[in-house]
Amino acid sequence: MSALKDKLKGDLTASMKARDEVRLRTIRMALAAINMEEVSGKEARELSDDEVIKVLTREAKKRREAAEAFADAGRAEKAQAELDEQAVLEDYLPAQLSDEELDRLVEEAIAESGAAGPKAMGQVMKVLTPKVAGRAEGGRVAQAVRARLTA
Repeated sequence: MSALKDKLKGDLTASMKARDEVRLRTIRMALAAINMEEVSGKEARELSDDEVIKVLTREAKKRREAAEAFADAGRAEKAQAELDEQAVLEDYLPAQLSDEELDRLVEEAIAESGAAGPKAMGQVMKVLTPKVAGRAEGGRVAQAVRARLTA
């Protein structure tokens, strides 16, 4: 079992004992998503920590998008509940890259790939994606690369 999944299970027990409802439902949801990912495909398998991080990142993104939708619809308490769940999930994710760190990585990837112009975005993304995996959202990375290549 991956160390991160093991930590989630331990924290599930702790949140049950502490009667922390938000943390409890969020960890249950995360473990359910991990289990779904493990049994999807042709045969069941154990996820690595990197794969668990991808699942948690996807779930955190869902919470952020749901919070925005609820806020736009004037449902402030539902939006806050989604943000609370997102905060719990982010405790298990690697720290997000700052704008300066992301810009530095984009510069390095452009230099490494020898890319020039917006048509070379795919080459830069191919080099950059493994370096930022789990530490920056794909849309944010693509935006930074696009801005740098068109400048």
